[in-house]
Amino acid sequence: MNIFRFAGDMTHLISILVLLLKIYATKSCSGISRKTQELYALVFLARYVDIFTEFISVYNTIMKIVFIASTLAIVWCMRGHRVVRRSYDRELDTFRHYFLIAASLVLALLVHEKFTFQEILWAFSIYLEAVAILPQLVLLQRSGNVDNLTGQYVFFLGAYRGFYILNWIYRYFTEPHFSRWIACISGLVQTALYADFFYYYFLSWKNNAKLKLPA
Repeated sequence: MNIFRFAGDMTHLISILVLLLKIYATKSCSGISRKTQELYALVFLARYVDIFTEFISVYNTIMKIVFIASTLAIVWCMRGHRVVRRSYDRELDTFRHYFLIAASLVLALLVHEKFTFQEILWAFSIYLEAVAILPQLVLLQRSGNVDNLTGQYVFFLGAYRGFYILNWIYRYFTEPHFSRWIACISGLVQTALYADFFYYYFLSWKNNAKLKLPA
Protein backbone atom coordinates (compact mmCIF):
# COMPACT_ATOMS: atom_id res chain seq x y z
CA MET A 1 0.00 0.00 0.00
CA ASN A 2 1.17 3.52 -0.80
CA ILE A 3 -0.45 6.93 -1.22
CA PHE A 4 -0.89 6.53 -4.98
CA ARG A 5 -2.71 3.21 -4.70
CA PHE A 6 -4.89 4.56 -1.89
CA ALA A 7 -5.75 7.64 -3.98
CA GLY A 8 -6.55 5.34 -6.90
CA ASP A 9 -8.82 3.18 -4.77
CA MET A 10 -10.62 6.24 -3.40
CA THR A 11 -11.20 7.83 -6.81
CA HIS A 12 -12.44 4.47 -8.09
CA LEU A 13 -14.82 4.27 -5.15
CA ILE A 14 -15.96 7.86 -5.72
CA SER A 15 -16.72 7.07 -9.37
CA ILE A 16 -19.02 4.22 -8.33
CA LEU A 17 -20.69 6.35 -5.65
CA VAL A 18 -21.31 9.11 -8.21
CA LEU A 19 -22.94 6.60 -10.53
CA LEU A 20 -25.09 5.18 -7.74
CA LEU A 21 -26.05 8.75 -6.76
CA LYS A 22 -27.13 9.49 -10.32
CA ILE A 23 -29.30 6.37 -10.48
CA TYR A 24 -30.77 6.89 -7.00
CA ALA A 25 -31.40 10.65 -7.29
CA THR A 26 -32.77 10.73 -10.83
CA LYS A 27 -34.22 7.21 -11.04
CA SER A 28 -32.57 7.13 -14.44
CA CYS A 29 -29.65 5.36 -16.10
CA SER A 30 -29.73 7.50 -19.23
CA GLY A 31 -26.24 8.02 -20.60
CA ILE A 32 -24.87 4.95 -18.80
CA SER A 33 -23.70 1.90 -20.73
CA ARG A 34 -25.09 -1.26 -19.21
CA LYS A 35 -22.57 -3.23 -21.22
CA THR A 36 -19.68 -1.41 -19.57
CA GLN A 37 -21.17 -2.11 -16.14
CA GLU A 38 -21.59 -5.79 -16.98
CA LEU A 39 -17.97 -5.93 -18.13
CA TYR A 40 -16.82 -4.35 -14.85
CA ALA A 41 -18.91 -6.86 -12.89
CA LEU A 42 -17.17 -9.66 -14.78
CA VAL A 43 -13.78 -8.02 -14.13
CA PHE A 44 -14.32 -7.92 -10.37
CA LEU A 45 -15.81 -11.41 -10.14
CA ALA A 46 -12.83 -12.86 -12.04
CA ARG A 47 -10.16 -10.84 -10.22
CA TYR A 48 -11.48 -11.35 -6.72
CA VAL A 49 -12.26 -15.05 -6.96
CA ASP A 50 -9.65 -15.45 -4.22
CA ILE A 51 -11.79 -13.54 -1.71
CA PHE A 52 -12.71 -16.80 0.06
CA THR A 53 -9.25 -18.38 -0.07
CA GLU A 54 -6.72 -15.60 0.53
CA PHE A 55 -6.67 -12.92 3.21
CA ILE A 56 -4.35 -9.94 2.75
CA SER A 57 -5.91 -7.31 4.99
CA VAL A 58 -9.28 -6.09 6.24
CA TYR A 59 -9.01 -3.09 3.91
CA ASN A 60 -8.34 -5.33 0.91
CA THR A 61 -11.25 -7.64 1.69
CA ILE A 62 -13.69 -4.77 2.26
CA MET A 63 -12.72 -3.10 -1.02
CA LYS A 64 -13.20 -6.36 -2.92
CA ILE A 65 -16.69 -6.82 -1.45
CA VAL A 66 -17.63 -3.19 -2.09
CA PHE A 67 -16.55 -3.26 -5.74
CA ILE A 68 -18.33 -6.54 -6.46
CA ALA A 69 -21.54 -5.65 -4.61
CA SER A 70 -21.82 -2.08 -5.93
CA THR A 71 -21.22 -3.05 -9.55
CA LEU A 72 -23.73 -5.92 -9.37
CA ALA A 73 -26.22 -3.49 -7.78
CA ILE A 74 -25.79 -1.09 -10.71
CA VAL A 75 -26.32 -3.90 -13.22
CA TRP A 76 -29.42 -5.03 -11.33
CA CYS A 77 -30.86 -1.51 -11.33
CA MET A 78 -30.35 -1.20 -15.07
CA ARG A 79 -31.85 -4.61 -15.75
CA GLY A 80 -34.40 -5.18 -13.00
CA HIS A 81 -35.54 -1.89 -11.44
CA ARG A 82 -38.97 -1.18 -12.95
CA VAL A 83 -38.38 2.59 -13.15
CA VAL A 84 -34.65 2.87 -13.83
CA ARG A 85 -34.57 0.31 -16.64
CA ARG A 86 -37.06 2.35 -18.70
CA SER A 87 -34.45 5.08 -19.22
CA TYR A 88 -31.78 2.72 -20.54
CA ASP A 89 -30.43 3.92 -23.91
CA ARG A 90 -30.69 0.57 -25.63
CA GLU A 91 -30.48 2.04 -29.14
CA LEU A 92 -27.20 3.81 -28.29
CA ASP A 93 -25.58 1.05 -26.24
CA THR A 94 -24.92 -1.31 -29.14
CA PHE A 95 -21.18 -1.99 -28.75
CA ARG A 96 -20.52 -5.72 -29.23
CA HIS A 97 -18.92 -6.22 -25.87
CA TYR A 98 -18.77 -10.00 -26.13
CA PHE A 99 -15.89 -9.53 -28.58
CA LEU A 100 -13.97 -7.79 -25.80
CA ILE A 101 -14.67 -10.71 -23.46
CA ALA A 102 -13.52 -13.29 -26.02
CA ALA A 103 -10.38 -11.35 -26.95
CA SER A 104 -9.44 -10.81 -23.29
CA LEU A 105 -9.88 -14.51 -22.51
CA VAL A 106 -7.77 -15.61 -25.47
CA LEU A 107 -5.06 -13.08 -24.58
CA ALA A 108 -5.07 -14.27 -20.95
CA LEU A 109 -4.55 -17.86 -22.09
CA LEU A 110 -1.66 -16.83 -24.31
CA VAL A 111 0.00 -14.10 -22.23
CA HIS A 112 0.17 -14.57 -18.46
CA GLU A 113 2.70 -14.68 -15.66
CA LYS A 114 1.86 -18.19 -14.41
CA PHE A 115 -0.27 -20.89 -15.99
CA THR A 116 -2.62 -21.40 -13.06
CA PHE A 117 -6.39 -20.99 -12.87
CA GLN A 118 -6.20 -17.97 -10.58
CA GLU A 119 -3.46 -16.24 -12.59
CA ILE A 120 -5.36 -16.77 -15.84
CA LEU A 121 -8.46 -15.20 -14.28
CA TRP A 122 -6.33 -12.32 -12.97
CA ALA A 123 -4.80 -11.67 -16.41
CA PHE A 124 -8.26 -11.94 -18.01
CA SER A 125 -9.63 -9.34 -15.59
CA ILE A 126 -6.71 -6.99 -16.27
CA TYR A 127 -7.10 -7.20 -20.05
CA LEU A 128 -10.87 -6.84 -19.87
CA GLU A 129 -10.71 -3.85 -17.53
CA ALA A 130 -8.38 -2.10 -19.98
CA VAL A 131 -11.15 -2.01 -22.61
CA ALA A 132 -14.31 -2.18 -20.47
CA ILE A 133 -14.86 1.58 -20.78
CA LEU A 134 -15.18 1.41 -24.58
CA PRO A 135 -18.98 0.82 -24.70
CA GLN A 136 -19.45 3.78 -22.33
CA LEU A 137 -17.27 6.10 -24.40
CA VAL A 138 -19.00 5.05 -27.63
CA LEU A 139 -22.42 5.65 -26.06
CA LEU A 140 -21.38 9.14 -24.92
CA GLN A 141 -20.07 10.00 -28.37
CA ARG A 142 -23.31 8.87 -29.98
CA SER A 143 -25.46 10.85 -27.56
CA GLY A 144 -23.31 13.99 -27.85
CA ASN A 145 -24.37 15.74 -24.66
CA VAL A 146 -23.06 14.38 -21.36
CA ASP A 147 -24.89 15.15 -18.12
CA ASN A 148 -22.86 16.37 -15.15
CA LEU A 149 -22.97 13.20 -13.02
CA THR A 150 -22.13 10.89 -15.93
CA GLY A 151 -19.20 13.14 -16.83
CA GLN A 152 -17.99 13.09 -13.22
CA TYR A 153 -18.29 9.31 -13.15
CA VAL A 154 -16.08 8.85 -16.23
CA PHE A 155 -13.63 11.50 -14.99
CA PHE A 156 -13.08 9.79 -11.62
CA LEU A 157 -12.83 6.41 -13.34
CA GLY A 158 -10.05 7.77 -15.55
CA ALA A 159 -8.34 9.45 -12.59
CA TYR A 160 -8.28 6.10 -10.79
CA ARG A 161 -6.20 4.60 -13.60
CA GLY A 162 -3.89 7.61 -13.58
CA PHE A 163 -3.16 7.15 -9.88
CA TYR A 164 -2.52 3.45 -10.43
CA ILE A 165 0.12 4.26 -13.05
CA LEU A 166 1.87 6.38 -10.44
CA ASN A 167 1.48 3.47 -8.01
CA TRP A 168 3.22 1.10 -10.42
CA ILE A 169 6.06 3.58 -11.04
CA TYR A 170 6.50 4.00 -7.28
CA ARG A 171 6.53 0.23 -6.70
CA TYR A 172 9.00 -0.33 -9.55
CA PHE A 173 11.54 1.92 -7.84
CA THR A 174 10.85 0.79 -4.25
CA GLU A 175 10.20 -2.97 -4.60
CA PRO A 176 13.14 -5.13 -5.75
CA HIS A 177 10.98 -7.85 -7.33
CA PHE A 178 8.03 -5.91 -8.72
CA SER A 179 7.04 -7.56 -12.02
CA ARG A 180 3.36 -6.84 -12.73
CA TRP A 181 4.14 -5.80 -16.30
CA ILE A 182 0.77 -7.07 -17.58
CA ALA A 183 -1.05 -4.65 -15.30
CA CYS A 184 1.29 -1.79 -16.24
CA ILE A 185 0.89 -2.18 -20.01
CA SER A 186 -2.87 -2.74 -19.78
CA GLY A 187 -3.19 0.27 -17.49
CA LEU A 188 -1.38 2.48 -20.00
CA VAL A 189 -3.72 1.29 -22.76
CA GLN A 190 -6.75 1.92 -20.58
CA THR A 191 -5.58 5.41 -19.64
CA ALA A 192 -4.93 6.25 -23.30
CA LEU A 193 -8.57 5.45 -24.10
CA TYR A 194 -9.61 8.29 -21.80
CA ALA A 195 -7.40 10.88 -23.56
CA ASP A 196 -10.14 12.19 -25.87
CA PHE A 197 -12.68 12.38 -23.05
CA PHE A 198 -10.25 14.23 -20.75
CA TYR A 199 -9.50 16.75 -23.51
CA TYR A 200 -13.15 17.71 -23.93
CA TYR A 201 -13.73 17.52 -20.17
CA PHE A 202 -10.94 20.06 -19.66
CA LEU A 203 -12.36 22.32 -22.38
CA SER A 204 -15.83 22.27 -20.79
CA TRP A 205 -14.32 23.06 -17.37
CA LYS A 206 -12.15 25.84 -18.79
CA ASN A 207 -15.04 27.45 -20.67
CA ASN A 208 -17.58 26.73 -17.94
CA ALA A 209 -19.74 24.99 -20.55
CA LYS A 210 -21.70 21.77 -20.77
CA LEU A 211 -19.58 18.76 -21.67
CA LYS A 212 -20.14 17.68 -25.27
CA LEU A 213 -18.31 14.97 -27.19
CA PRO A 214 -18.02 14.96 -30.98
CA ALA A 215 -20.12 12.32 -32.70
